[in-house]
Amino acid sequence: MTRRVFRLLAAIGVAASLGSFVDAAHAEKRVALVVGNNDYKNVPKLQKAVNDARTMGDTLKQLGFQVMVAENQNRQQFAETLLAFDRAIEPGDTAFFFYAGHGFEIAGQNYLLPTDVPAATEGQEELVRDASILADRVVERLQNKKARTSILVFDACRNNPFERSGTRAVAGGGGLAPMTQLPEGVFSVFSAGPRQTALDRLSNDDANPNSVFTRTFARELLQPGENLVQVAQHTRRLVSEMADTVKHKQVPVYFDQMVDDVFLSGAAKDAAAGAIRPADPPPQKVAALPPVSVPRVPKEETTNAPIASFSRHNGGWSVTFSFADPTLGVSWRMAGTGDFRETGFMDTLDPRTRKRMPNPSIELPADAPAGTIEVRYVDASGDMQGPFPIKFDPEAALIRDQRKILDMTATSWLSFRQFNGLLVYYTHLVSYRCAIREVRIGIDTAVPDKVLKLPPCDLRDPSGITAGMLLYEKLPPATQFMSVELIYRDGSVSEVKSFRTANRSNN
Repeated sequence: MTRRVFRLLAAIGVAASLGSFVDAAHAEKRVALVVGNNDYKNVPKLQKAVNDARTMGDTLKQLGFQVMVAENQNRQQFAETLLAFDRAIEPGDTAFFFYAGHGFEIAGQNYLLPTDVPAATEGQEELVRDASILADRVVERLQNKKARTSILVFDACRNNPFERSGTRAVAGGGGLAPMTQLPEGVFSVFSAGPRQTALDRLSNDDANPNSVFTRTFARELLQPGENLVQVAQHTRRLVSEMADTVKHKQVPVYFDQMVDDVFLSGAAKDAAAGAIRPADPPPQKVAALPPVSVPRVPKEETTNAPIASFSRHNGGWSVTFSFADPTLGVSWRMAGTGDFRETGFMDTLDPRTRKRMPNPSIELPADAPAGTIEVRYVDASGDMQGPFPIKFDPEAALIRDQRKILDMTATSWLSFRQFNGLLVYYTHLVSYRCAIREVRIGIDTAVPDKVLKLPPCDLRDPSGITAGMLLYEKLPPATQFMSVELIYRDGSVSEVKSFRTANRSNN
């Protein structure tokens, strides 16, 4: 039996089985998965990641979470653990995901490394992708489960685990890339800023069993009256100050797409009395706390950046910025390439400002190189905010964009036609092939057992279809249905979809 450690910590009287969680129709609940990986086989081992996971598990239990703690996960175990986490979450829940271990950035995307990740060298990034867990995919899973609030915390900003003396390592200098493109309802925290590394300890005499970040963050989570933003800000300040004592730069960052303030440990502090307001009687069920109307943290203390979404079309790239605050004007430039350019205005009024709404979109040419987009905006008070850096990686953005399209158009993956026999068309999959590593199909079987070869991805014309591409094939006349499974470029696998030849419907 494979080695796997699960500790199911029930918040209040729930059964150990994940399937016995309280029904969402009766109460929203808090569910957490914490993962700690120490015992890496092919890259340097870690000392405190498992302890960090256990500490976070104990902390979240005190906050009313039903907690799974998973330790030293290989790729298969990690995948099974995430599936168990999926099953525990129901619409409206508050979901908390914590990861301590090695993490690595490739092309602007963050990968969480299982314990059996191979030792890779220059040019072998694909090995790392295949063997790891894409952090963005964890966000997608929580969105698909319709969690009301999703909190993700990564204490994985360590040194490049692939560096070896005398070899050229997989590109990367340690640290993780910022997660700026988050959907609404998601809050993420990183133990260090972009390209920074996180300290496990302050010195050889530091006997604390936890990393500098986790020991601080866990303590701040238990402070009553602090919302998530305040927890992140206080953690950032304290960790930065401790790192400064050993002349190390470590400034934790957070990315906030919450609509409401979220308090995990009690209500807001009473500003007049300077004390905690009396709490309501404790609920009988573990539930996500309702929104609390309190003043927002002053703007000058936030580090939130605009979110950018990238979409590839025949003419190039469309980039759309989302701002949490009302804006009176937006300007941008590619880093180091001249003056800021205004985006202009739309023919509509912003009800928040009663002024014309700034255009939130810009266009980039199809051959735009990777770089950093600097964005700034004028807030409702007339003050300039920014500039905020947004990383643009054409390949990563294309894969992410096409992956979203494939997920949204799953009923169109296959189509059938009668023309001198029964034909099945793969045109849709070919059009979005840049996001796909492999297509598996099955004919009159629910288990896809045949590999469909797709043309290679052309970044210059990613959706282009040229003469000679395989777009269809002839099926036996009696074929009743086909099954399809996609393996995406990030290594994740789609659900198996079934397509009936008679009515062309997707089951």
